[in-house]
Amino acid sequence: MSIPSRGVAVPELPEVESARSVIDRAALGRLIVDVDDTDSYVCRPHAPGEIREALLGRRLVAAHRRGKSLWCDTAEDGPALGVHLGMSGKIVIADADGTEIDGGDYWEGRRVQGDYRWSRFALTFDDGGLMMLVDPRRLGRITLDPHIELLGPDAAAVTPAEFRTAITKGTAPVKARLLDQHALAGIGNLLADEILWRARVHPAHRVDELDRPAVDRLLRATRGSVTAALDHGGVHTLTVIPYRKPGAQCPRDHAPMARGKVGGRTSWWCSAEQQLPH
Repeated sequence: MSIPSRGVAVPELPEVESARSVIDRAALGRLIVDVDDTDSYVCRPHAPGEIREALLGRRLVAAHRRGKSLWCDTAEDGPALGVHLGMSGKIVIADADGTEIDGGDYWEGRRVQGDYRWSRFALTFDDGGLMMLVDPRRLGRITLDPHIELLGPDAAAVTPAEFRTAITKGTAPVKARLLDQHALAGIGNLLADEILWRARVHPAHRVDELDRPAVDRLLRATRGSVTAALDHGGVHTLTVIPYRKPGAQCPRDHAPMARGKVGGRTSWWCSAEQQLPH
């Protein structure tokens, strides 16, 4: 199995929700008897042993997500355990009888059961089970008491009023605003391209120049894209994602797909239907 390439979808809101649901289904209420927090890069700024000391003898009691951020409450007013999947992270829960479930980033080659070589952090439960962050690129992060309050509203639950405020403030390109986790949490590069394609909005369109119909289309596209990705297994399943490549044609009108940098990120759009206003 190879490490995922840069062309593969990386964890965005839907992938992080799949990791949260795995923890919710299979890790809550189990007594923690050991913690492997020896990877000082993934567990920075905590020193080795600091997270272990904070979690030993506790249980995870709830799993939460806002945008791409995932955290777990611990029993008896213990610290929150923050988990960031990075670019290729999965949560893997393996029981002593050999059964496993996982959730997180989509790997084109899949993860073979029992392959834990990229485990960067692990909880051991008193029944012999494990909960691991398995992350080939080592870009995930484990922290205590993460600063969730810095994030904007979750893209899966944002209200129309919150969305209008988040998306229209300032003069940034709309693609950059969709990617701003302080404005709207959970949208990454691929999901943003899908949203803009569905809404027929050019990624470089300035947010202060969006009219009300365009903002309404963006809201509908955000809701539809997030729902579709949650229902079908991740951002990689969305309609326009396979057409983000040289020589591809828009799956809706068959015009050539265009490519450029917007807000420092590679962006793809339909050359006919997503044009900047003159």
